[in-house]
Amino acid sequence: MLPNFILLWLSGKKQITLGGRKLLPAFQLICEQNEKLGIQYKDISPTDLRANYITQNIAKIGLEEIITSNHKVPVEGDTIEVREYSSDSINKSGSSLVYFHGGGWVIGDTDTHDNVCRYICKKLNMKIFSVNYRLSPEYKFPIPFNDCFDAYEWISNHAELLEVDPEMISVGGDSAGGNLATSICIERKKKEKPLPNAQLLIYPATDLRLVTNSMIKDCNEGYVLTEELMKWFVDHYLDSDQLKNDPRVSPLLAEKLDGLPPALIITAGFDPLRDEGLQYSEKMKQDKVTVVYKEYPAFIHGFFNMLQVPGIKKSIDEICEEFKRLIK
Repeated sequence: MLPNFILLWLSGKKQITLGGRKLLPAFQLICEQNEKLGIQYKDISPTDLRANYITQNIAKIGLEEIITSNHKVPVEGDTIEVREYSSDSINKSGSSLVYFHGGGWVIGDTDTHDNVCRYICKKLNMKIFSVNYRLSPEYKFPIPFNDCFDAYEWISNHAELLEVDPEMISVGGDSAGGNLATSICIERKKKEKPLPNAQLLIYPATDLRLVTNSMIKDCNEGYVLTEELMKWFVDHYLDSDQLKNDPRVSPLLAEKLDGLPPALIITAGFDPLRDEGLQYSEKMKQDKVTVVYKEYPAFIHGFFNMLQVPGIKKSIDEICEEFKRLIK
């Protein structure tokens, strides 16, 4: 990778700062290149954005020692794929993580998140189950949520077959996936079902009303994920504005979060979702849930899936170590 001063020169700007945070030069260049594309989301279709997202995530990082196998999981009216990641070093009947990919409930799949699932499988040394839930707008809420709920239930019910400990199955995800992971915990608590062991929430969307300072002011544009794009995602995911108040959609609006599994919540400094991630961690703490919160102040939304950027693997290593401490 080029030196930071070259990256800043290529971006055409001095290093961007925000409330004492300094944007990582590599991300500054990515943001500037993205801005030059001049994408008008009102004119782009989900199909086109999916294709673009796949292209961005097509390069593979290797890690061939990670073994994958696919499971067909029954959901209402269909089946979905759950991709299992494992390796010879993983203990049988040990801890595992059910992972829900990001992409605003509209884009992304098990392939776009294959690299990061391989990487965290190696670093956590536990089985990862990546859920290929159906996407909006073809399948609007509650179908993506129900798919994830049913996939977790299936994994839990087949723990012996899958060679994992049924009491050590955690949930996690990035962005929309983090939203789905924690919403499932709230719904399982409501239905008095056994809860996941822990939650790994990477810049989770927790309030689809889109009203925080970071969403409408600090980071509303210029950092790849924008307020406009979030509204585009939400409009494709939900049939009505009233649904934004449903805790399965906006977990921050759940009446009580007490009794939920311990959570590691990660945010990025230059991310519209930053403040709602922080607010969710504070509400959990108020309700006596064990929470570890960490902001990466120099990063943008999506960094968890950008393993090619220098420094990101180190940050994911830190996140994995913190999560391992949480689940012990």
